Amino acid sequence: MELGATMIYVIEHLEPKLSKWCLLEYRHMSEEVGKENLWFTNVKKPSTELKKLGRVFSEPAHELSMERPCVLDPEGEKELCPADSKRFTHLVFGGILGDYPPKKRTREVFPDVVVERRNLGPVQMSTDTAVVVSKIICDGTPLGKITFQDTIDLEMGEGESVELPYRYILKDGAPVLPDGLVEYLRKKRTF
Repeated sequence: MELGATMIYVIEHLEPKLSKWCLLEYRHMSEEVGKENLWFTNVKKPSTELKKLGRVFSEPAHELSMERPCVLDPEGEKELCPADSKRFTHLVFGGILGDYPPKKRTREVFPDVVVERRNLGPVQMSTDTAVVVSKIICDGTPLGKITFQDTIDLEMGEGESVELPYRYILKDGAPVLPDGLVEYLRKKRTF
């Protein structure tokens, strides 16, 4: 892969199963970065639907051949910047959905390998938001120029709401969520 070529976004799937919520986020990622640029690793039981969203590997990310990978890690000392799009060929994400507060498991992605790490600021994002934000940065917009909302409350019904304690991109004054997520949460009985 030459410098400046298309970035590959690698999702290390760390959940025990492939939930509906997870699939909604994965679909959102695929729509934003393109299925040809999206890899799902560590998937033990790949579904047909997942295979439509990107390349699927049963191996963990650290076992795959990647020319110049970078792990997106909240503990990374440097912030991802537009120049990194020429420095790295693959951006690797933990793929851990729903951990709040974070359990700091991103180090599991490359446990014994020395690899550069970058962060996306001090506030945890949903995995799909992290991928989309990384693409925006790799396309030339610095993190500080992206507008966010931290924590959103979704109305579920009369007197009921669900708080999503993550950072989301704002577009036209509204948080960007995966298509179908609000409907899914309204049908879900427990959280």
